[in-house]
Amino acid sequence: ELLVAFSCKSRGICPSCNARRAHDTATHLVERVLPHVPFRQWTLSFPKRVRWHLAKDIHLCSNVLVLFMRALFAFQRRRGRELNLEGQSAAVRFIQRFGSALQLNVHFHVLVPEGLFAAPAPGTEASAAFLPLPPPTDDEVEALLHTVLRRVVRLLTRRGLLDDDAFPNNALQLLQAASLQRRFPFPHDERPPPRKRRCASLDGFSLHANTHVHAHDRRGLELLCRYGARGPLSLERLQRRDDGRLTYRLKHPAPDGSTHLVLTPLELLRLLAALVPPPRANLVHFHGALAPHARLRIAVVPKPPPPCAPQSSRPPPQTPTPSHDRLPWAELLRRSFSVDVLTCLKCGGRRRVLAFLTAPDVVRPILDNLGFPSRALPLAPARAPPQASLSVGLLA
Repeated sequence: ELLVAFSCKSRGICPSCNARRAHDTATHLVERVLPHVPFRQWTLSFPKRVRWHLAKDIHLCSNVLVLFMRALFAFQRRRGRELNLEGQSAAVRFIQRFGSALQLNVHFHVLVPEGLFAAPAPGTEASAAFLPLPPPTDDEVEALLHTVLRRVVRLLTRRGLLDDDAFPNNALQLLQAASLQRRFPFPHDERPPPRKRRCASLDGFSLHANTHVHAHDRRGLELLCRYGARGPLSLERLQRRDDGRLTYRLKHPAPDGSTHLVLTPLELLRLLAALVPPPRANLVHFHGALAPHARLRIAVVPKPPPPCAPQSSRPPPQTPTPSHDRLPWAELLRRSFSVDVLTCLKCGGRRRVLAFLTAPDVVRPILDNLGFPSRALPLAPARAPPQASLSVGLLA
């Protein structure tokens, strides 16, 4: 017997499901959506007070994202007009709700082609012409951040979100507030970050635009897409200590040299609960010429490869056609965990799936015989709002 992973159907926390989902999303984008042009990654982050409102209201988060995309596209079109170039911008954006130390940090990763797309001649099936633009300067990145900051503050002020004191309304918002304001167990460096190329910081807002991939670097583009679609928790950085506590390795050392967070299992669950994305909210969106209903999309996305001609007159076997939207299950496992489950460990031959066993009466005896749990854990009864006792217990 060989046990392999399928999906736990969780939302945003399971490292195994998130790893396979990130590989699936990145492969789909690189092979079927993103054209063979140079790309630049724009990363926009916000001060803690703005992150709190973005974490609570997914519609406000979408509105702020639209403001940023409009400013970025206007910046590209203006630079194109300076060079006598007329075209349309495109972008793929990822919303991330976490930081590298499992803290609540809503920010945007946006992949933008380094240029504009000009529509082909009407009635033709040619691809859109790509009009490259020079990379942005430090002053241009700072000016763009100033424009975004002014528009976001104007939106929040018009809605009255910057005037009143924001208080949590339920247990989940209490956990989010604690994660947002959490001070790590090492000295906090209050000094401003060092100035980097094509990076700007202003009043807690930050814009980074120094990550660039070449038009033929599809591997680097896939890594960028995988980075934007990744989950908050990395099992490679999580370990259990002998005393029962957990250590989570930081991505970058702290100012005092600390490299790990020491947490109890309950503290880890508190952090993860604050990072669960809201239900029915897409974290990957397409803009401009890559939007789902854009007229220019069909002329921008890569053309599918032509079908291979059969080498014999015998009709091909009737096999199920794989979906073009998702990678096969075995291929996802190979890309995510470097394990080819369809290769026999004894003879090296190829396995094939004979059947899927889903009936509980059949699956339970098999799991019991292998010594694995065959029944789901019991669910705790739901509590009515305001869940005061749960909130106090979690923050004690």
